[in-house]
Amino acid sequence: MGTQDSLDLAQQFVERHGTDTPLMTWDASFETWIHYGVRGQPFTILVDPSGQPLGDWFGVTQEMVQLVDEFGA
Repeated sequence: MGTQDSLDLAQQFVERHGTDTPLMTWDASFETWIHYGVRGQPFTILVDPSGQPLGDWFGVTQEMVQLVDEFGA
């Protein structure tokens, strides 16, 4: 979720790097941050198909990689 920079900068990043995963969303209100308990950046939340968070991490950890592998993402 982008919130720290401008929406324009976030869109430029996606276009420049050709990223389509993970999905980048924009929340200038920070309501999503509050809902998921985001404490800073970089921060990752892995959410299952039903919308339930499986875990959260600062940066990329081996635990996160294993969960992604298990879900076939």
